[in-house]
Amino acid sequence: MNKLKLLMALTIVMMSAMNTKAQNQRMMDFQNEFSKYQTQYRDQMHSGKHKDALAPLASCIAMLDTTTIFKVAPIPEGAILEQKGLLYYDQACCYAIVGQKKQALAALGQSVELGYKDYNNMVNDNDLVSLRKDKKYQALLAQVKDRQPLNVLKKSAPYAKDDAKVEFRYQPKRSNNLCKVRDYFKLDSVAGQGDELSKIINLLHFAHDNIRHDGSNQAFAELDAIDLYNYYKATGKGVNCRQLAISLCEMYLSMGIPARYVTCMPADSLDYECHVINTVWSSQLQKWLYIDPTMDAWVTDENGTLLSIAEVRERLINDQPLVLCETANWNHESQQTKEYYLETYMAKNLYYFVCKKLNRFNPESVYRDNDPEGDVRLIPVGFVNNNWKCDTTTDPEVFWAKPE
Repeated sequence: MNKLKLLMALTIVMMSAMNTKAQNQRMMDFQNEFSKYQTQYRDQMHSGKHKDALAPLASCIAMLDTTTIFKVAPIPEGAILEQKGLLYYDQACCYAIVGQKKQALAALGQSVELGYKDYNNMVNDNDLVSLRKDKKYQALLAQVKDRQPLNVLKKSAPYAKDDAKVEFRYQPKRSNNLCKVRDYFKLDSVAGQGDELSKIINLLHFAHDNIRHDGSNQAFAELDAIDLYNYYKATGKGVNCRQLAISLCEMYLSMGIPARYVTCMPADSLDYECHVINTVWSSQLQKWLYIDPTMDAWVTDENGTLLSIAEVRERLINDQPLVLCETANWNHESQQTKEYYLETYMAKNLYYFVCKKLNRFNPESVYRDNDPEGDVRLIPVGFVNNNWKCDTTTDPEVFWAKPE
């Protein structure tokens, strides 16, 4: 059986996108019917009645194939395809267990065609044990293995110099709003009296410890550190990785430390998941540093030298040593490992990058237009993905330029 959670988050996105009473009712009807079939097939699988699970599974797939509900809500195509791929995977498990090998392989083929990529789950799934010697299964497994994030990253084309002209700017710490951030959080005390690196790490710990992360929640607040912090304290609801990285970026800027929040993107244009972290300039080391407030994480080489985002990417591609800090965790509930966090999760999300040209307080206010021309992305040569409309460069020296 597939160990991944089915992506019912897509229905949450639909709900948030629909405003009229009729649309909301339509969405509720769809969600209720889908949940009914989903509960039925899951219960049947968990109780060992895999043959009985096939009918409600087919109903779930049919609903995603035939509904027009997606036409009235901005659902990422990748979310729909991933949902269907997971359903087909579970269908393959049911067919395999009841001895219908041909149907099992056909369903597994559908799942892989729709982008199924969990190699470790597939290779160890006892539900599929009857298929393992089949050549078609082995070919499908090879396809899934080839989709492993690190393999995809290693096949990335190189960077190259180009004619792009990009100027990154950093709001000065004396600006009124950044002074408010510094005073509100008492950041001089938080940063401490140590050297620059210790201050950078102390500020990271502070943001991680005081603003909870919740990747499924879009905080209803202005996108600045003070509002996001107060949103969490008032509601108990966490903020997503973008909002957390924006908060930490403002804290660094308020202390006179140049910083950006960096959207780290996958190669697959249908993959709607990304991760947002910080790049922080160290005058002490004369380089950018990889800082992730969601996971309270930084990365070093084998000698303990802190690395940049660019260096982490290159070391992954070239199989060079990487050391994940011991503090790396999610909300103090889940310790992170190098194998998962760097070689799987971040390897997927280090294919290309997007930053703001102007790094400032409240960079993406909900009360003003946020011009996409204010963004710039760094891509490998020949990479085609038009999901992000903004200036583009293939030159890492331009994108990771030293702050002036």
